Formats: sequence, C-alpha cells, structure tokens
Amino acid sequence: MKRDALVRLPDALTRPKRASAGARYVLGVDGGATKTLAAVLDMDTRRLHVGHGGPSNQDAVGATAAVRALLEAADEAIAEAGISPERLAAAVLAIAGTDTEAIVRNVRAVRTEDWLVVNDVVAAWASATGTGPGVAVIAGTGSNVFGVGPDDTPWRAGGWGHLLGDEGSGYWLGIQSIKAALDDREASGPETALSERAPAFFGLQTVEQLATYVYSKPLTKGEISALAVETARLAQAGDAVARELYVRGARELGRQIRAVIEQTGLRGSFPVGLIGGAFNAGAAFIEPLTAVIHEAAVEAHVARVELQPVGGSLLLAARACGRAESLQPAELARLIEEALARKPL
Repeated sequence: MKRDALVRLPDALTRPKRASAGARYVLGVDGGATKTLAAVLDMDTRRLHVGHGGPSNQDAVGATAAVRALLEAADEAIAEAGISPERLAAAVLAIAGTDTEAIVRNVRAVRTEDWLVVNDVVAAWASATGTGPGVAVIAGTGSNVFGVGPDDTPWRAGGWGHLLGDEGSGYWLGIQSIKAALDDREASGPETALSERAPAFFGLQTVEQLATYVYSKPLTKGEISALAVETARLAQAGDAVARELYVRGARELGRQIRAVIEQTGLRGSFPVGLIGGAFNAGAAFIEPLTAVIHEAAVEAHVARVELQPVGGSLLLAARACGRAESLQPAELARLIEEALARKPL
C-alpha cells in the first residue's frame, strides 16, 4: 500500500522566509468546538494581546460559521494590539475538524497568503517541540499522535474518532471502565471497584442500570470521557483493573507513537510532548507510556506540555516569518498566562 502523510505542513513552514526587520507581529489562533482563542505577539516588545470567539470546528458549526468565529477572534486580538492586519508578518489558524479545505478557501477569499490554516495537531506538535523534530501525543476526549522528523517529514497516526480509534483517550478509558465493571458483574472478568464507582459517577445504583443508561440516554462522548477521572483515582489508589486499563491504553498509544517515530525518521534525543486531560492520571498512565516509547526510542524525552494550543500557533507563525529561534515555549507560556489574566475567557 502506498502511504502518504495524512497531515502535511504548508510550504511556508517547511521553507520559511528569511527574518526581516519588518517581521515584528505574529498572530496565532486556536479554534475548537466550544471556543476560539486568538493572540497577537509583538516579537520585539514581547507584549501579547488576546481575542475571543465562539466555536470554530467546521464539523460542529459548518465552514461559514467557523471562519466567522476564527476571524472575529483574530480581528479582536489585532485591535487589542493596536495594529492593522497588514502589519502581521504571519498568521496561523489551527483548527479542529476532519477537513480544513473549506476553511482554507473561505479564509483565502478575505485574507492574504500569509494567513496559514493548519490542523490543530500541527499546533499541538509545535507546542510540544518548539517546531523542532519530535512528537505530540494528544489524549483528551479523543486521541491523536503527530510528529515531524529532522527533514520536516510529517506523520500522523490515530485521530480516527471514537468509533474507529481514540485509543488511550478519555473516551476510550471511560468505555473500557464500563466494560470492566460489566465483566466483574457477570464474573467473566476480575473484581474491580469500578463496579460500584462507575454507576455511582452517573448517579445510578447498579452496573445493569449503567448499561441501559449508556444506550437509552444516550451518553455523549464528553460524558463517557468524564468517567476517566474516576478511573484515574482508582488506578492511583491501586485498583488492579483500573491500572491495567492505563497500561493497555499506553500500549495502544505507544503503537501509534512508534509508527510516527519510524515514518518521520526520528533518531537519538527528541521531545515527546503529552497533551490532554487523560494524562492527569499521572504516573499510572505516564510511566507505562514512557516505557513503551523508550522501547522505540531510548533517548526520547517524554514530558507533559504546559503551553496552551494557541501558543503552538504563535510558534508556527514565528517560524513562517523566520523568527522561530527568538521565541521559546516557556517564555510564551508565561506571556499567554499573563494576557489571559488581564482578559480571561
């Protein structure tokens, strides 16, 4: 089978401009299913200004509404910075959703070619690596793995949604937790405190009621994913079944991470950034995942990512205008935190 990259980097990111004296302001946008956050950074003074918008996931609201939210948030951040859009050296809009082409066409109709649209996994990779070679591992409600090699070869694994994938995600952990409770109930699996805690989490008395509830309500992805918080508590407390669920999730995610490492040609020491609420389980999840990663790349540096997604978009914009070297993720995380304290979501 011929295998092409599922997610590509725009040419402006693989062949960035040379830095110029005029490359001062950059814009980054993080567009999601519930809200949009934009930020303009003055690369010279390190002042950062934010703008907010509504949902901008095309799958949730459609392309027209998504682009409207993206541009409203961007224009608010530009106005807060006190500049005109023409003064932007580069702009990167990172969006969630299965197809970015309609978004690209709509943005292109009203903005210049310096406004780049990328999938949100690309911004996650930038947040995790500072736009250098390495891998981003996302495990929130869903899961996804994306990395870029030393020659800018990109590769994505996972990200197929809750019916076809999302291994190791909050949703996957929630579903597996309910299954484990059912196995205990029917004596086809080991005993676990999930048998009491899972139904109680949803205000129910028995596992049988929970099974009916899953189908009859029905429970949403977000509601099922929320159960993973309870699974994490049990794993941390030593429940063998809950702990094994995280080990299984680590193996599944690790299989995808290995594919990304191999396909991108990553070697030696490189960052693997962990992003998303599933990693709030701490050592119960991170330790087995790190062990699996080190089987494929013993020198890989595995750590949680503290930089918000909009920071990844800003790093990409800095790279596009040739100023990536002058912007560090740790500094950017602080600037975003300070800006949001002045103007919270």
